[in-house]
Amino acid sequence: MAVDLSRRAYRVQRWSARVALAAAALAVLFPLLYGGMRGLALLLGGAAGLAVSAAALWWTLTLRGPLRWVAGLVALCVPVAVVTLFALTLFWALPLSLALWGLAVWSGRYALRGTGSERLRERQRERRTPPPRRPVLIMNPRSGGGKVGRFRLREKAERLGARVVLLDPEVQNDVTALARDAVADGADLLGAAGGDGTQALVAAVAAEHGIPFLVISAGTRNHFALDLGLDRGDPAACLDALTDGVELRVDLGFAGDQPFVNNASFGAYASIVQSPAYRDDKIGTSLELLPDLLTGQQGPRLVARVGDTTLEAPQAVLVSNNPYRTDDPFGLGRRDRLDSGVLGVLGVKVEGAVHAASLLLDPAPSGLTVLTASEVVIEGDRAELEAGVDGEALMLPAPVRCRIAPGALRVRVPRKRPGVAPARPRLDWRRLRKLAATVGRTAAPSRFRHQDLPQTEGKEPFLGSR
Repeated sequence: MAVDLSRRAYRVQRWSARVALAAAALAVLFPLLYGGMRGLALLLGGAAGLAVSAAALWWTLTLRGPLRWVAGLVALCVPVAVVTLFALTLFWALPLSLALWGLAVWSGRYALRGTGSERLRERQRERRTPPPRRPVLIMNPRSGGGKVGRFRLREKAERLGARVVLLDPEVQNDVTALARDAVADGADLLGAAGGDGTQALVAAVAAEHGIPFLVISAGTRNHFALDLGLDRGDPAACLDALTDGVELRVDLGFAGDQPFVNNASFGAYASIVQSPAYRDDKIGTSLELLPDLLTGQQGPRLVARVGDTTLEAPQAVLVSNNPYRTDDPFGLGRRDRLDSGVLGVLGVKVEGAVHAASLLLDPAPSGLTVLTASEVVIEGDRAELEAGVDGEALMLPAPVRCRIAPGALRVRVPRKRPGVAPARPRLDWRRLRKLAATVGRTAAPSRFRHQDLPQTEGKEPFLGSR
């Protein structure tokens, strides 16, 4: 019976691949058949419009004065003009083509779920551990526009038996010292309610002493909480982990001696956040500084060494605690895992308007480098390099060695929580063609072979999921 179900599921995937290929072909053919040579000209014009828009955007970021406004107007008007021209020329063929393309994407991703191209994602292993006896939570009352007070986090935490340390908004608090003092006083769990920068500092102390860490999503963006599957809309729900929680083992990143739970950035963005005016006027400050930073007139000349790869003079380098998704526009800024044991590296080097256009038109642009590594070394022509570490502006002595500590952090999370949205399969047309071309039982699906299941040898047993 199980084998029959497996074959039936594989047949459905195979036919889904065929539907995806047929829908994609029709999505391209309909405008060409309806518009004839005009349809072909429109497709070529659309590609040219994308290139012009990308080049104009580059000029918008690198020029000043009236030319910047002209370039910005071009970057805005060209896409609008192209879409309008498509709609007026193709009429009903355009929405039909878009609908067919949507069907192709949906069917293609359905077909690739669980095949050799996309193995089933191994769930994060949870460990059942006793509740903490002496938890200490460090809370920043100003984070997230005052979420600590608005959600009455201090009151709930104290009702659950935790000791709460409130940061003083009037002074510069040494969060690391407060966390170490709590451990010295006997804390068997440390927690933080604040931004990701505060989370990283407290997490590093918890990892150093081998005690659990509790994340309370009281910051503004809460990227770390999001990738842990916590409820960002209700920070108070994170406190349920004190009484009904499980533990996850996750990695912790370091830029020099500075810990980070999300990422460390170098280059243009890191230089911008150093400006005192950035907090009050992010857009204005960025537009003022970007022309000199992107053209190399200001800022350090960086060199990033990632294994055998060397990135010379990139405008920006982002080093993340586990890789970010890069093949799904709807999943950008998300990480599928926090326990893969590698850093994600994203390097950007744009040398002009033409190069900027290639970033949109080239499926593998030379100006964009995506790598993974256990260590990254960032060098520069200065003694200290500007860095943005989990959103905090810092100056780090060069060279900066970024590394990852696999499984260093024990994170205690509520047993019941929203969870992490699974990554959608990457749309690989070559694999779709191979899947669609198989006939009958000639190609058994890899998802149903025992040897293709995720390997767990040598790992702690999985104890359940949320």
